[in-house]
Amino acid sequence: MTRTRISLVATVLNEYGSLPAWIDGLKNQTRYPDECIVVDGGSSDGTLELLEAVEMPFPLKVISAPSVNISTGRNIAISSAVGEIVVVTDAGTVAETNWIDLLVRPFEADCSTDLVAGFFEPQAGTFWTRTLGATTLPDASEINHDLFLASSRSFAFRRGWFDWGFQYPEWLDYCEDVVFDLLVRRAGARQICETGAVVRFSPRGGAISFVRQYYRYARGDGKAGLFLRRHLVRYGTYIVALAVLCRRRPIELAIASLAGMAYLRSPIIRYRQRYPQRSTASDLARAIPLMAVQRFIGDVAKMAGYPAGLSGEIGRMECSGSGRLAGVRVVRTDPCQAPDFRQRNSAATRTARRRISSRLPVTCCERRVTCPAWARLLRSAFLEFDHPKRLSVLRASRPCRYL
Repeated sequence: MTRTRISLVATVLNEYGSLPAWIDGLKNQTRYPDECIVVDGGSSDGTLELLEAVEMPFPLKVISAPSVNISTGRNIAISSAVGEIVVVTDAGTVAETNWIDLLVRPFEADCSTDLVAGFFEPQAGTFWTRTLGATTLPDASEINHDLFLASSRSFAFRRGWFDWGFQYPEWLDYCEDVVFDLLVRRAGARQICETGAVVRFSPRGGAISFVRQYYRYARGDGKAGLFLRRHLVRYGTYIVALAVLCRRRPIELAIASLAGMAYLRSPIIRYRQRYPQRSTASDLARAIPLMAVQRFIGDVAKMAGYPAGLSGEIGRMECSGSGRLAGVRVVRTDPCQAPDFRQRNSAATRTARRRISSRLPVTCCERRVTCPAWARLLRSAFLEFDHPKRLSVLRASRPCRYL
């Protein structure tokens, strides 16, 4: 059987402190990629110099693309990849030793697999990051495999989808991986959940960075018209809670208190399961109020970010007009022994391309769609993105060639 060619892609920006652990995680893999492509978005802390000098057990290609966002950086990396399977991750993560092997194995076992969603877990760090991880990140046992939307911290897909025009949306600075996953799955891609393919990362280490992160997440939801009902439920819940506090009726306050404890039930269970040795009564007495505060400030950040995202004009699947971004340059390239799968004329490649082509719902062509905020709000009220089957049909654009 022909060995599957794998391209690992990642974007970095000022990751000098976390890069050594990320590199060590890749060096310790039981299965190496055929190449690794890293796009630097304009680091100023020595990240680019570290990538140029590091020794890797597989070919490494480093591209400098100052001022590009994550979506554009990923598209640049994927555009220059030669592998038929693209594995996507983020700097700042640490991969388990069998991470790449578990992500790639479903593609080799079943040729109808198009996407593999890995999983991510928080690293045990300070008391703040432990409680924040329990508050915001679910366990693998909690997710619904049919509805799970892959994060590009741990994700793999067939390169053919990118060649047919399905790219990361460059008009989005956050939530771009959710939109990419939804678009490809709406087009008929088959996704497998592999919760054993784990990368670990450290949650935000302070309240200000946490608020900033969740504000940007919600702003990305608003820009893309995602999860309107979910955000409306959050607004409604806090409006009711504010009304109860103003009325100060004992029965209503008691019911609200019980509802608040129910809201914290999942974080408390996660905390006790993840850190059983730290789940003493005194530790929980400190952790539960902090998790309540983290829930509250996270919700406030989301409620502020969502309307900010709805207020701006956006374009759907916008391509760079010239097909080349100013300032993009290759600063390091190691010779890659794997042939570019796009140049092969094998029956397997032709079959895969026909299969993907036959499942596309629309003709791939360049298209830019803009609409005012009120139209996006009205549309998302009826076309909720919670499930791929309810995703509106969006045309993809022809892939850009950056290098």
